[in-house]
Amino acid sequence: MSLWVQKYLALSPRTRIIGGVAIMAYASTALFLSDKAEEKFGMVPTPEDMEKLRGAIPRIRTVGKDEVP
Repeated sequence: MSLWVQKYLALSPRTRIIGGVAIMAYASTALFLSDKAEEKFGMVPTPEDMEKLRGAIPRIRTVGKDEVP
């Protein structure tokens, strides 16, 4: 096992749970505050940017057995 895994497993289960919850709380807070930060710094996407993004997303199309070219 690597050194990091050994050190992590050496922690008590309570410490690992608290660390995991803290990381999830930090990530959740960042998700909620990122939209507000975008607005504050003037980085809100324009409708043109949104259209470019929609055009870049690949589309999935199902093909039946009879429709194979």
